[in-house]
Amino acid sequence: MSLLQSTQFRPDPSANATRRAFIRAWPEFQNPAAWLVALILVIMPLIANGFFLIEIFATTVILGIIALSLMFLAGYGGMVSLMQLTIAGFAGYMVAVFGISGNANISLGWPWWLATPMALALATLFGTLGGALAVRTEGIYTIMITLAIGAAFYYFTNQNWAIFNGHTGINTVATPQFWGVDWRADIAFYYVTLGVAAICYFAVQYVSRAPFGLALQGVRDNSRRMAALGFNPNAHRIAAYAFAAFIAALGGVLQVWNYRQISPGSVSVGACIDVLIIAVVGGITRPIGPFIGALIFVLLRTFALDVLIKFGLDGNRFRLLIGLGFLAIVFWSSDGVIGLWERWRQRNASSTQRSGGGRHG
Repeated sequence: MSLLQSTQFRPDPSANATRRAFIRAWPEFQNPAAWLVALILVIMPLIANGFFLIEIFATTVILGIIALSLMFLAGYGGMVSLMQLTIAGFAGYMVAVFGISGNANISLGWPWWLATPMALALATLFGTLGGALAVRTEGIYTIMITLAIGAAFYYFTNQNWAIFNGHTGINTVATPQFWGVDWRADIAFYYVTLGVAAICYFAVQYVSRAPFGLALQGVRDNSRRMAALGFNPNAHRIAAYAFAAFIAALGGVLQVWNYRQISPGSVSVGACIDVLIIAVVGGITRPIGPFIGALIFVLLRTFALDVLIKFGLDGNRFRLLIGLGFLAIVFWSSDGVIGLWERWRQRNASSTQRSGGGRHG
C-alpha cells in the first residue's frame, strides 16, 4: 500500500521542469500586477463611457501597437526606424482602396475579409523593401533614410489623386460586420483592439526569446562576431523589418477602422516622430513600454489643451507641454517611464534591506 501511495503522489520531474521553463519564458504570468492590469482592461467597458473607451483606451492601444513595432526594431535590433507609422498608414490606405468607402470612384469594393489580408500583405512587403534599403546604413543614417521614406510617402499621398484622393483622403471607410455584430461599435471595437494588442505583445515577447530573436540581439551587439559565427546580419535585420512591418500594418488597419477615414495628415512627418516619442517615453527596451508611452501621449494630447486654457495660457501650445514632458522623462531616465519605475523599485529595495539590517544589528 505504501508503495502504491509513493508511486501515486511522487512528483513528476518532467512536469516541474516544464513549469519552471514556462515561468522563465513568461515571467509576466507570475506578476500579480500584470494580472490586475489585465483584469482592469477586460472590465473597462463596465467602468468607462464611450469617449474614454475609444478616444483614450482604444486609441492608446492602436498607437501602442505601432510603437511596439518600432520598439522591436530599436530595442532588439538596434535599428531606429521612423517609417513605422508610414507602414501603418500604407496599410490603412490599402484597406480604403481595396475595400468599400464613400469614394466609389477609387475604392474597389472588396469585402473586408479580402481587403484586410491584402492590405496587410502589401504593407508588410512595403516595410520589408524599406528595411532592405535601411539595413545598408547604421545609426543616424538609418533614421534619416526611414524618415525620408516617410516624408516621400506623405508628399506622394498628398499629391496623388488617382489612387489616394490627394489631400482630401478617403472617407467613410466600411468597417467589419459579421455574425450580426457591428465590430466598430464601441465595446466590440475596444475588445478587437485589445485582442490584437495582446497577440502582438506576446508575439514580440516570444520572438525576442526565440533563436531568431537571440540572434538578432547578437547582431545588434556585435554584427562582425555574429557574421564570423556563420549568421547573416543583413538577413536577420531584413526579417526583423518584415516582422515589425506586419505589426505596424495591424495597427494601421485598426486605425483606419477607428476613424473610418484616412488622409495624408495621418502619415505626416510629425506623426512619424510622435511614434518615436511614444516608444522612447514609455521605454524602448521592453514591449510594455510603447503602451505606457501611448497612454501618456494620448492623455496629454487630449487634455493638455484644456489644462493650458484653464491656467490662462494659449491652448494651441499643448504640444509644448508634450515636448517638455518628453524632455523631462528622457533627462531623468534613458529608458523612459519603465527606467524610472525600475530605479524607484531598486531604491526602495535597497533602503528596505538597509533598514532591515539595522534592526537586526
